[in-house]
Amino acid sequence: MAALIECVPNFSEGRDPTIIAAIKEAIETTEGCTILDVDPGSSTNRTVYTFVGDKDAVIEGAFNAAKVAKELIDM
Repeated sequence: MAALIECVPNFSEGRDPTIIAAIKEAIETTEGCTILDVDPGSSTNRTVYTFVGDKDAVIEGAFNAAKVAKELIDM
């Protein structure tokens, strides 16, 4: 059995449900990734995503989430 890796990134968007959902979708549609929690914080304008998978899946899921965030979050 492959080691299970946990990834807990946070993104600078905690108020727009469309962007929060798009980042979640990028993670959960990555083969081998399982979302455990999505915790948006409107006061800090941050959302923390918790997901697990094997090493390669977690790397791909994190990269996919970052790509979507880069496209949708206006910094």
